[in-house]
Amino acid sequence: MNVPVGDILVLAAILFSIGTAGVLVRRNALVIFMSIEMQLNAVNLTLVAFSRELGSLNGQVLAFFSMVVAAAEVVVGLAIIVSIFRRRTTVNVDEENLLKW
Repeated sequence: MNVPVGDILVLAAILFSIGTAGVLVRRNALVIFMSIEMQLNAVNLTLVAFSRELGSLNGQVLAFFSMVVAAAEVVVGLAIIVSIFRRRTTVNVDEENLLKW
């Protein structure tokens, strides 16, 4: 059963829009982080859809490497968020001014 590429692109656009809304509206650092990951997964879905449509593996390979980089990003990002939470006991980005001079 083949799913039309247009349907996949609509799903990816919806996921990316939800992720963008989460970044813009939420103030919790963990929720913002998850929203960024949702945006990244929407882009990976688009890469795989176009790769399948064109009959090339280039998009799938690029999506795979993107997932590897995202895994490393998650490790570093969560370590930073946990460190800030231990120091300040909050992950609200409005209250955080740790990086200000």
